Amino acid sequence: MKYSNLAKTFAIGAAAVLAIGATPAAKAADKGCSVATLYGTFADTDTGYITPPNAAPIPFAGVNAITFDGNGNMTATGFGSVGGSGGAQTEKGTYTVNPDCTGTYTVTINPGAIPAHAFFVIDSTASELQIIVTDPGTVITCVARRQFPLGDWRQ
Repeated sequence: MKYSNLAKTFAIGAAAVLAIGATPAAKAADKGCSVATLYGTFADTDTGYITPPNAAPIPFAGVNAITFDGNGNMTATGFGSVGGSGGAQTEKGTYTVNPDCTGTYTVTINPGAIPAHAFFVIDSTASELQIIVTDPGTVITCVARRQFPLGDWRQ
């Protein structure tokens, strides 16, 4: 009888240790982010290369003002340069945000109706994004910083 109670106590203790150990991992994955975390306008700088099939990489650079509506929609206005030839561009698309403060977006870039996809990470204050374009043939990274503080009349 004593052995049975000792085994039960040990099993309950082991289960409690496992449950406590699993809790920090679950909290680490859920940092409380959602599409509402991204709201307002961000100034964005892009650099990298575009590699067409069977061709040498072409340098790319750009700047944009990206506006997130807090509901999963985004727009951007900017200027891009591909191989030294540049022009104004606009973007319109959607974004998702995961609880761990990572996310993705899909936009259509005009002129040209060019689809583009990216993965991003939101910083601890939701004032900066680290972005990488995920389309094949691209090596483009971006940094987007909040243009004005939340609540500022220019938002």
